[in-house]
Amino acid sequence: MTTTAVFFDVGGVVLTNGWDRSSRRQAAETFRLDWDEFEERHELVVSDFETGRIGLEDYLERTVFYEPKAFTREQFRDFIFAQSKPYPQALAVVGALARAKRCLVATLNNESFDLNLYRLERFRLRDYFDVFLSSCYLGVRKPDERIYRLALQITQRREDECLFIDDRALNVECAERIGMRTLRYRDAEQLEGKLRSEGVL
Repeated sequence: MTTTAVFFDVGGVVLTNGWDRSSRRQAAETFRLDWDEFEERHELVVSDFETGRIGLEDYLERTVFYEPKAFTREQFRDFIFAQSKPYPQALAVVGALARAKRCLVATLNNESFDLNLYRLERFRLRDYFDVFLSSCYLGVRKPDERIYRLALQITQRREDECLFIDDRALNVECAERIGMRTLRYRDAEQLEGKLRSEGVL
């Protein structure tokens, strides 16, 4: 079966994770937050945050600024954005894939609206991807099966003509269950090999 679309996770594949547990732990240490309370509040709102039901300001209000702090919202926002870094080798492979123009190249990722937009613009992701299927736009997160089916419906692809790439086992397993071909991402060399074997690079 010819591969006509490749769907990429972003955090952990082409960029660092935007706001994962490690980043939040570092924020708690930097800003002297009570880790348990901060993490509990995050877990209570993260689904709404990453599916676009609340924005960054509401997230900050509910997790950090529900009481006066010795630092500003701007300082905390800047810290969040500063956690994002590129993986140049992986981006180079995706860039080659985009230039080859043998298939649709899309993201399929969990991300809040403000952070998604920042990362898209900061790292010029429009140069690499044709379409952005982020949880904040689709209203559902991986590994929920619905997000994979929405990706197929929006792009008008069959499951067996799509390759899904993610660094997390559960996300890969759920894509496999609906019939997508998959790659559990490890490094750029492995990615390049897989794309060449699929005939898209």
